[in-house]
Amino acid sequence: MKNLIEKKIKSENIFDGILLNVKKDTVELPNGKETVREYIVHPGAVVLVAFLPNGNIILEKQFRYPVGKIFNELPAGKIDAGENLEDTARREMAEETGYHPNSLEYVGKLYPGIGYSDEVIYIYIADDLEKRNISCDDDEFIEIFDVPLQTAYQMVMDGEIVDAKSMIGIMMVREKFVRNKTTKNTGKTQRM
Repeated sequence: MKNLIEKKIKSENIFDGILLNVKKDTVELPNGKETVREYIVHPGAVVLVAFLPNGNIILEKQFRYPVGKIFNELPAGKIDAGENLEDTARREMAEETGYHPNSLEYVGKLYPGIGYSDEVIYIYIADDLEKRNISCDDDEFIEIFDVPLQTAYQMVMDGEIVDAKSMIGIMMVREKFVRNKTTKNTGKTQRM
């Protein structure tokens, strides 16, 4: 296999922000030449496919300033410094939906922008939800609604859900349930 690794020669902080930082690195390419790589350093995040007792999943409508549009999304949020993933998942669920998940199942992860960011998003199923109070951040305005998982999948296919983390979360969880349904009958509540 060809050597594909680029080696960092030097690194420079371009911007240090509240949510993210920007770096500019000089790297040595596999052929020995040098070039520059600019990228965003992000703390990472979690996204949750949260099942209500009726079998529906929770979705959110939220305005996203960079693109100036309202999006349908799964509950999600960034990892705070020193926070473990499950604590992030529980905190974000409580803040955005008012529910506390008593059960979390890790599904997988995704890298949403590998060409310009080191961000990784961890996907969880949140279940056995306990209703509490919504405690959104002061700068966060969210409208909560719920739909069956199959409807959310159809929203992805119809272009009503175009947020990458939500699309992938919904599709991975749907596939997980489709595979489980075809391989064994567990006696659990049907979620499709």
